[in-house]
Amino acid sequence: MLTKKELPECPVATTVALIGSKWKLLIIRNLLQHPWRFNELKKELEGISQKVLTDSLRSMENDGLVIRTVYPEVPPRVEYSLSELGLTLQPILDSMAEWGYAYKKKGGYGLNTENLL
Repeated sequence: MLTKKELPECPVATTVALIGSKWKLLIIRNLLQHPWRFNELKKELEGISQKVLTDSLRSMENDGLVIRTVYPEVPPRVEYSLSELGLTLQPILDSMAEWGYAYKKKGGYGLNTENLL
């Protein structure tokens, strides 16, 4: 968890510090759909290691973006979902998806950015 003293001055840098890794963005993308269990996320996020998924979820939980819910069942069931703060990331990921779609539609690298969207 980053303390206020550790957060960068620049708001963009703050956002990158909190969600800027490849895996965190993809985890958030999935959690925007519905709550997930750990193994479901691991299976869905092809290539992510158990350690990276654990560390990413723990970090986002500590930063107030993710909620970890433990259900009192046998065997124990744990689900991860976005907090209210985490849900505010929806427009950011929507914009990223829109940009990525336009980039791919226009032919990718070297396209004219004036007409991207």
